[in-house]
Amino acid sequence: MPPSFAHRITKYNPADRDERGHYNGAEDTVSDHGAVEAAYLKAIAAFAQESGIDRLEIREPEVTGFVNFGLEAPVDGHGLAGLFPPDLTGYYDGAEVSVPVALELVRAMLRDQGAWCRLEQQDTFTVHVGWDQYLYVGSDQPCKAAVARTRELGLFSEPITASPYAVDLEEPEVTQAADEEFWERVRAELAAPQMLLLEETYLRNATRWHRLTENNLDTVRAVLGPRALLTVWPDLTPDVDAVLAALPEDESVDFVWEAPNGTIRHVTVDETHHQQLTTLVTGARAACSLPLALDERHPLFHVALPDSDGVLRARW
Repeated sequence: MPPSFAHRITKYNPADRDERGHYNGAEDTVSDHGAVEAAYLKAIAAFAQESGIDRLEIREPEVTGFVNFGLEAPVDGHGLAGLFPPDLTGYYDGAEVSVPVALELVRAMLRDQGAWCRLEQQDTFTVHVGWDQYLYVGSDQPCKAAVARTRELGLFSEPITASPYAVDLEEPEVTQAADEEFWERVRAELAAPQMLLLEETYLRNATRWHRLTENNLDTVRAVLGPRALLTVWPDLTPDVDAVLAALPEDESVDFVWEAPNGTIRHVTVDETHHQQLTTLVTGARAACSLPLALDERHPLFHVALPDSDGVLRARW
């Protein structure tokens, strides 16, 4: 259940909205990286303090994908430099962060720098950043003092029924957990003997690839990211030239290959990149192409990692 009280916090004066609620005033939709941005962060801090919140959970974290819809150009590190290591350790679904770190995450989202996530404390407090500098705060408290503080900061706090960015749990894409029964099924497939390709989505728009064997299965399991989405595919084919020749002429695909040094790499390409791709994968040991359209993707398994207590809390 969402928190009982929800507020839309913006720099946009409600008096400058038309009959459909669309803003037609003079405020810019891009962050000023200055006083207004600071006011947003102070407003969130006021709501958190009045709600008794000192830590928030990162949910559904993502980084810049193949297509960027942000108003500002993405930056190196997705706006997370200084908050997390370069490999983004600590930025994962379910990670708890202090309110100061959460505020820096909001700053990165207000700037559209590449990272996005929901910030939540179960069903008692939520912070969601939307398009065009719209901020949504939910609390189990009315937070009258925080609403007044927001107005003092020059922002507008409007009561709403619920955040439009509240997660929709009615039809989750993945409901099967990567439990021991699943891993035994994978082990049985590998005992054929054969190899399998594992796509590990550890953040939305961020993947790692592993070529599974019966001998390395336990090693790979040990390094998978918390709550990762796991998609198991048939193995790469050693006839790389045949894979390149079969690339579609009118759609984008994920091209996956094993480099000469044994690492598994991938790139999203369309028909305009085929020549460059041929050069890029020179010397590849094996490869495959995978469709991007969901209705054309038919993996062997599609599961998500449960938490250490065996409960599947990831929302894919």
